[in-house]
Amino acid sequence: MTAPRPIAARPALHGRTVVITRPSGTGSSLAREVRRRGGTPMLLPGLSLHEVDQPEESAAALGAALGDDLLIFTSPAAVRFAARLAPLRTQATVLAVGQGTARALRRHGVKAPLAPTLRQDSEGLLEHPMLAEPRGLRVALIGAPGGRGVLRATLAERGVQLREVHVYQRGVPRWQARHLEALQQLPDDARVLLSSAEALGNLQQGLPVHAWAQLCAAVAVASSERLADAARSAGFSRVLLASSALSSDLLAAAAR
Repeated sequence: MTAPRPIAARPALHGRTVVITRPSGTGSSLAREVRRRGGTPMLLPGLSLHEVDQPEESAAALGAALGDDLLIFTSPAAVRFAARLAPLRTQATVLAVGQGTARALRRHGVKAPLAPTLRQDSEGLLEHPMLAEPRGLRVALIGAPGGRGVLRATLAERGVQLREVHVYQRGVPRWQARHLEALQQLPDDARVLLSSAEALGNLQQGLPVHAWAQLCAAVAVASSERLADAARSAGFSRVLLASSALSSDLLAAAAR
């Protein structure tokens, strides 16, 4: 008698809709992972990313920064846009705000970037031993204009010789009719992945009122306590906390 086949493990997301708010053009790999786990991805960018207005000046500033003592890359986008301006060859110690940024650095030839393993944000990076007593070191902060400014302010307080190199800029995305139509059909058990307060703010301020209300009726998945609080303040009544902004951690929380 033939033994019955074992029942295949049910995919973690069970057909659940997962809203991806990463910047325009950067969510495809996460969308593929959602599908692989049995979910239905919906791309709703919260940011748009662009090259700087004067790339020659930024390239020169980056070239000078590569000779500093410490380089801090604030996001995978910072790595990607910086690598377009100049090869990332340096003798400096290179730090990344999170493991995703560290992976991007390795892809662009930086062999041993340092990154926090627990709290993967600015506060987590500031707890790294390399930044405990940095007074007098030449430190380059590589990213985009704006943001929370936590790294900038704290490093200045710790007495570093700080330079900021802007290798890209963030903006508000343009949502199309298909985005708004998809929001109208969004089920209330959908998961909205949030890893940027700026993206959350853009969605809140830029979406039509009815579309924003439909989004808030879903379940937010926040990458940090700070972002979870921001999501509640913005109107989400149900918020799940992920371990970090890594795709695997966001999707693990989305499966709950």
